[in-house]
Amino acid sequence: MILIDYKDRRPIYEQVVEKMSELMVRGILEQNSQLPSVRSLATELSINPNTIQRAYAELERQGYIYSVKGRGSFVAENHQIREQKKREIFIRLGKLVEEAKGAEITMLQFQEQVIQLYGNNDRKPRVYAAASAAEKSAEKAGADGLTPDVKEAVMALREEKGGETDD
Repeated sequence: MILIDYKDRRPIYEQVVEKMSELMVRGILEQNSQLPSVRSLATELSINPNTIQRAYAELERQGYIYSVKGRGSFVAENHQIREQKKREIFIRLGKLVEEAKGAEITMLQFQEQVIQLYGNNDRKPRVYAAASAAEKSAEKAGADGLTPDVKEAVMALREEKGGETDD
């Protein structure tokens, strides 16, 4: 269920929070299911019960679990958990986009990399492929402006995305 990496520089309670929240987001720990007691999980993982208590407190603070006095801790609504995780990811993505802009990575380059990493290479729209291929050929040729191929692909991409630009 939960594996602790003692070589990891993060505190153990943070590792427990990360692993448990991942199990909840993936639906392995189902909504309203009871979590192991602090004592039993601490024994199972061979760590101090205070560490588990701290992890549970953090999970509750983040909205992943709720406590019922005298009964224990339970997994919160999966929908809320997934929405919380999406918000966290989109915040990190926003920071990454700003960093990419600062490194002069174009929107097309960024999109192509995301598509590759996401594993949807076979479903990549033709416009994206044409624009990025044309952009690469212009870069290789050392062109300081856009070639007609690139302009056409970028215009098609902008029309498809509703007029957005990569500036």
